[in-house]
Amino acid sequence: MAGKVIISVAITGGIHTPTMSDALPITPDEIATQSIAAAEAGAAIIHLHARDPIDGRPTPDPKVFMDFLPRIKQNCNAVLNITTGGGLNMTVDQRLAAPLVAKPEMCSLNMGSMNFGIFPLADRYKEWKHDWEEPYLRGTDDFIFRNTFRDIARILKDLGETHGTRFEHECYDMGHLYNLAHFVDKGAIKPPFFIQMIFGILGGIGADMRNMMFMKETADKLFGNDFRWSVLAAGRNQMNFCTQAAMMGGNVRVGLEDSLYIGKGKLATSNAEQVTKIRRIIEELGLEIATPDEARNILALKGGDKVGF
Repeated sequence: MAGKVIISVAITGGIHTPTMSDALPITPDEIATQSIAAAEAGAAIIHLHARDPIDGRPTPDPKVFMDFLPRIKQNCNAVLNITTGGGLNMTVDQRLAAPLVAKPEMCSLNMGSMNFGIFPLADRYKEWKHDWEEPYLRGTDDFIFRNTFRDIARILKDLGETHGTRFEHECYDMGHLYNLAHFVDKGAIKPPFFIQMIFGILGGIGADMRNMMFMKETADKLFGNDFRWSVLAAGRNQMNFCTQAAMMGGNVRVGLEDSLYIGKGKLATSNAEQVTKIRRIIEELGLEIATPDEARNILALKGGDKVGF
C-alpha cells in the first residue's frame, strides 16, 4: 500500500455550534447525506458524532446514532468511526453508550485528559441561534476533558477486546504518545495501530510545523514500524498541515468538525468540498488515495459486516 493516503472526514463533531455555519450537519438526515457525499468524494473513513436534531447540541443518545448509521452503511463502503469523546461534559458512560450498541469497526479514543479550551470562539459571535451555544463554549475556560488511564483501559476492553473495534488514537500533545506507548507495552493495544496527531486545540500542542515533525519523530522512536499515522489541524491550519503530512508519508483528516472553512475567509459548503480539495492536493503530489477496503487492510479492521447496525 505504499503511497496510499487514507482520507478521514469528521462530519460534525462536538465543538462547532449551529450559529457558526449553516453547512454544519445537525439532523440525522443531514449527517447521513453529507457522509455519503464525502465518501463519494474520496473519504475512506467517516468519523461521526450525533446532534440533537432540535437544537444541534451534541448528544450521546444511541437512538440518534441509529437514525443515520444504517443509512450511511447502506449507501457507501466507507469505514464508520464513532466517537468515544462525545461532547463536552458527557460522562464516560454516556460517551460509550452508542459505540457499545453499534460495535463499529473503529472508534476515536483520546489518549489522555486535557484542558480543552474552545471559549475564544464565543467572542466571534454576537447573536446565537440557540441559548445553549454561548455558555457551552464559554464554560470551557474551566473544563477538563477526562480520559484517565483507567478510562482508556475500560474503553480498550469494552470495545476492543469485547467487540473487535480498533481505534483512531487521538494524540493532542506529546504526552499522549507516551500514554499510548504505556498501553502498547502492556499488550493492550496491538499493531498496526492508527495515531491521529492533532494540532491547534487550546490546551494541546500548537499548530507549528516543527511540532508535527517532533511528534512524528517521537512516534517513530516509540513504535518503529508498528503504527500508521494521520494529521488533523484546527481551523485555518487544516489544509497546510494535511498537505505536509501527506508529503511525509502520513494520512489526513478533514471535515467540518475540525474546520468550517475551505479557504481564507470562505466557509465550506459541505464536508465533501473539503474532501475534494485535499484529494486534489494529494493526487497532484503524485500520491493515491486509499479506498475503504484498502484502509481496512492497512489498519487491520474487522469489516463492515461485523458491526451492530
